[in-house]
Amino acid sequence: MSFVIRVIINGIAIWLTSLWLSGLELATDGTPLGTVIVVAVVALVFTLVNAIVKPIVQVLSIPFYILTLGLFHLVVNALMLMLTSWLTSFTTYGLTVDGFWSAVLAALVISIIAVILTVILPDGRKKQTH
Repeated sequence: MSFVIRVIINGIAIWLTSLWLSGLELATDGTPLGTVIVVAVVALVFTLVNAIVKPIVQVLSIPFYILTLGLFHLVVNALMLMLTSWLTSFTTYGLTVDGFWSAVLAALVISIIAVILTVILPDGRKKQTH
């Protein structure tokens, strides 16, 4: 899946989650264009964090994945969301996460929405027929 498609999927998932959950907020100027820009920037940061930092954290936390039978993946996703919130906190606009448990719930919802959108949206590859 291309990087741009991944950013769009993450943007939609973060935006919808921020509408549904009170623990995850997008700080915007209130205009539709401002909201789109903030969502795009937050989605870009989140996608970069997931592409660069998350694989390193996953490798380092393999024992926790084994001990929790994979449930530690939710914690890693929550930490990536909190890292995105911290990185965007240096601007006046960005993502705000209320706490760890809000991040866990938001990460779960974002993951579910992202999986649904990944199934719905085409990935740009042509299917081979033999």
